[in-house]
This record gives sequence, C-alpha cells and structure tokens, in this order.
Amino acid sequence: MKRNFLDRNLALEAVRVTEAAALSSSLFMGRGDENAADQAAVNAMRSYLNNLYITGNIVIGEGERDKAPMLYIGEKVGAGGPKVDIALDPLEGTTITASGGENALSVLAMAGEGGFLHAPDIYMYKIAYGKKYQNLEIDPESPVDQLVYELSKYSKIKVENLVVCILNRPRHQNLITLVRKTGARIKLIGDGDVSAVIATTIEDSGVDVYIGAGGSPEGVLAAAALRCLGGKIYGKLLFSNESDKHRASDMGITDFKKIYTTNELASGEVMFAATGVTDGTLLKGVRIKSDTATTHSVVMRSKTKTIRYVEATHKLSIKPIININ
Repeated sequence: MKRNFLDRNLALEAVRVTEAAALSSSLFMGRGDENAADQAAVNAMRSYLNNLYITGNIVIGEGERDKAPMLYIGEKVGAGGPKVDIALDPLEGTTITASGGENALSVLAMAGEGGFLHAPDIYMYKIAYGKKYQNLEIDPESPVDQLVYELSKYSKIKVENLVVCILNRPRHQNLITLVRKTGARIKLIGDGDVSAVIATTIEDSGVDVYIGAGGSPEGVLAAAALRCLGGKIYGKLLFSNESDKHRASDMGITDFKKIYTTNELASGEVMFAATGVTDGTLLKGVRIKSDTATTHSVVMRSKTKTIRYVEATHKLSIKPIININ
C-alpha cells in the first residue's frame, strides 16, 4: 500500500516543531518585547523544520524575502523527502505574548504542492463560521446585518444570542456599529485571528462567526484548520496600492476581486498543528518549572478528520529550550 506523504508520523513530527517554537517564545511572555518573542519562535521553528524528512517550500511565512531573514516566502526547508507546501506562523499573537494575554499559538500547516493560496502579506477580509453552519451558503459581499440575520435564521438562535468576533481595530468601527445595530453581541479581540476563527468551531467557545480584515497569511492558516475541523471561511484580498497588485501578480494571482472559499485557500490533503504559548480557548499555554516544561498541542488531518491533543512533558536538562539570548 502506498504511504501517504502527510501520514500520522509526519503529523506528530509537526507537533515537535510547534512545541519548540512555543517553548522558546514562552520565555518572553509578559516581558514587553514583541520582537524577541517572535525571533525566539522563528529560530526554534526553523531549526526543527530542517530536521524533518521533507522537501518543504514555505508559501505562507514571516513575510516576503526582502522583509524576513528566515522562514520567508519561498524559503526551502527540511532534510529531503516528499515535496510539501508549508504555511506557518511561529508566534500567532506576538503582542499577546509580550503582554501576557490569552490565545497566543505556534502554528504550522502542510499540504501537497499547490495546496495553499500564494498571496502577498496584505490584508484579507474574512468571514468564518463553524461546522454547525457548514451547510449554510452565504453571499460574502452581502451587508453584514443581512449575514447576521441569515446566521440567526439558519441556526434558530435569536439574533441577540449570536456572538460575532471582531479584531478591535479603528478600521472596524463601521463594522462594529452595524453589528451592534442588529442586536447581536460582539467579542472584541486584540490579536490572534487564527485562534478566533478556530473558536467558531468549538461548541463552548461562545463565538458563532468571525468577521473582519486581518492578515492574509492568517486566513490561509485558518482555512487549513477548518479543512480539518469543519466550517467555512471566505477571504478577499484587500489591495491598498498598485505595488500590492504587482506582488500578487508575481505569485500567480490575476483576479484581484476574487472571493476565496475554504477549499481555494487550502486544498487537497491538509495537516494542521498548533501548540499553545499562552492559555486560550483551544489550548493551554506553556508551563515551565525548574527542570521540566509542559506543552499542550493539537494536530489534525483533513483526510481522517482526526483531532489529536498532545500534552507533553519536556525534560529541560536533557533537551533545553532553544533560546536566542
């Protein structure tokens, strides 16, 4: 029988990668240094990725080559093996980590060649909802109040009991006003829209739908997670100037008005892994004692829809945390 290139062994190896990044960045929790927290995660993730027996191509990373020294878009990683496209965020929630907040994650997704949307690091307008709404078809460009009413009608949940998650940014002030006028409730978050999208799939998270503009890399990562968990995400790239469009063209994007569906953002067989850096809705954060550290991770595969939680205890005297200092 032919072995699947995204098999369960590689899935567990992917968890080791996110564990390493989470452990390293957790050393900077609450210390007010976003750059140091992010760099620690990047260094650790890159080191562990290069130990995997894959030929990896980073399509969603720390930025484009001229703006990121490592884990940039187009960088090749791995020790050789099956060709894999990689989407990653070594530290999703740098501000969260630096301030000691909730829902910071280390995230890694893999797919076959061409499995992830290649897009520049620009804003993407996203609408995402969980698997209980999975069969609901919407027009992503319809007014937001209409969307809220459609979700209410479909789910038979009163509008005033629906919760819409939105990034708390000045650019969303009009969106927030429109949602409030419907009577729906709002959960404003400071950062971490990958975990916010995932929250729409968790029954007791208290979040029904995520709406708003955030990074396009996070949109692809969130789509990878929803391919495994169920639910839908719609994404539209937001171009602020001609330079953005030229960069997108170089990556093969020709329709600048296209609205991408879940399967267009992350297609084929997909694997998703994440480790908590700080406590959150999905995962517990890193716990460090004198000679041990505990991590809480999740790994999922779209093929089997298996969701596997991994709680690991790391003996620091044998395997120290990778530290940039």
